[in-house]
Order: sequence, then C-alpha cells, then structure tokens
Amino acid sequence: MNQPIGVFDSGYGGLTVLREIVHKLPQYDYVYLGDNARTPYGTRSFDTVYQYTLECVRHLFDRGCRLVILACNTASAKALRNIQQLDLPTLAPDRRVLGVIRPTTEVIGTYSKTGHVGILATRGTVTSESYLVEIEKFFPDLSVFQEACPMWVPLVENGEYASPGADYFVQQHIDRLLGKSRKIDTLLLACTHYPLLLNKIRQTAPPNVTILSQGGIVADSLVDYLKRHPELETQCSKHGRRLFLTTDSTDDFDRQATIFYGDSVQSVHLAL
Repeated sequence: MNQPIGVFDSGYGGLTVLREIVHKLPQYDYVYLGDNARTPYGTRSFDTVYQYTLECVRHLFDRGCRLVILACNTASAKALRNIQQLDLPTLAPDRRVLGVIRPTTEVIGTYSKTGHVGILATRGTVTSESYLVEIEKFFPDLSVFQEACPMWVPLVENGEYASPGADYFVQQHIDRLLGKSRKIDTLLLACTHYPLLLNKIRQTAPPNVTILSQGGIVADSLVDYLKRHPELETQCSKHGRRLFLTTDSTDDFDRQATIFYGDSVQSVHLAL
C-alpha cells in the first residue's frame, strides 16, 4: 500500500522545506500539496486558515498519508493546534500532523550568545504570537523580537527576490527589527519563502548575526521523530516517489516550483 509522507503549504514556500527533507530522507514517498488557488494565507483569519488547512490535510489522508507536515508557518500558527486537539482524535487517531514552528523553537536558543533573537515572518504569523509562546516553553530567558514583512512573499512569488527592487524592502525590515534591540545576534526566517531572499538578507544584516532557515531544522527534526516513532515510520512507503499537487494552474506551479524546490517538477491539478 502506498502511504507517502504528506507535505502541505499554502503555495510554493513549503517546497524549500520539502527539498531539505528529501535531501535527508530520500527513500520515502512524498505528496506535496500547494493550495495556490487560495494563497496567501498570511492575511486570512484564523478560522479561514484552519478550514482551508483541514480540508487539505483530509485530502492528504485520503491519499494514504499517515504523517502530514504543515510546511507553512501561517498554517502551523493558525491551524495546527486545532487539528491536533479537535480533529485528529475523531477523524484519524492513528495519523499525525506536525508543523514547522515547534522544531524551530526547540533549538533557536542554542544559536544565540546574547539571548536576543529576531523573528522575520508574515503578519499572520506575527499576530498569532505562536513563536513567542513556543520559545517561552524552551528558552524562557530568551528575549524575542518580531517583525512582519508583508512585501517579502509577493517579491518572491513575482520573481523579484534577486532584483534591485527587493533591496529597499529587505533593508527596511532588517533595520526595523534590529532597531528593536541592538543585541539581536540571531535572525529566524519564519516563512518558507524567505530563503530565496537569503543572499540579500545576508548582505543587509551585520556579519555577526546568524541567519536561520527552517528547512534543514525541520528535516533534522523529522529524522528524529521517525526514529522515536517506529510504529509510524514502518508504515511510510519507501519507493522514492514524488507527487506534486496544486489547486491552481499546473503550468504556473511547475515554473515557480523549480525555483523553490531546486529541480524540475510536473504537478497535477487538484480541485477542492
């Protein structure tokens, strides 16, 4: 039976996470679902994000996924807790849904020497305060500062991430965040689109500041999770298959996905 690992995102950004997961765990089968027709999630209400995310998770369950990764910070912030606590016990008690916020907050404090870290994210993720809540659990003495960057996702999705036009918006938000505390020595890119702006962020941020992308952290966490849950790991099929689903144009998805995933893909349209 085909029982792939599901990876969900509101659009393309989760492909930067999938890329790192596949690099660490290439033997597994994966189904990636991008809800491109309803993106962006970052500006939508908690209830809307929850309903959209649950709908997509249920579809991945229908495709045999025993484990689904919400490779989307907004979905992880606004929907994951409800899905885990309210839906899974009755909908699919033998299946698991994980997010990208918890793995990141479990380790972020180990990178900072000053105890001051900055979070760069969408407005939805910042408003949810999920990072503040989760970091408090693991590193209660850490000082955390947030900055919403509403222009960064449109820049990336419109192919402007390497253009001179992106410089202004990257500089603006880095300056605002560092202005909240000059002790910040670690920046977390808390949106899966932001790794495409990594070069510009590095050029803008002081050289002593560590910049963290989530893909590698989430991939390492998944490796550990599967080791700790052999009853789930043994159910995941291992044929090295990849299936890409999009709720919008497959041509647009395939063109953009190459940038995020780092390899060419052929997607299948999904009508929800």
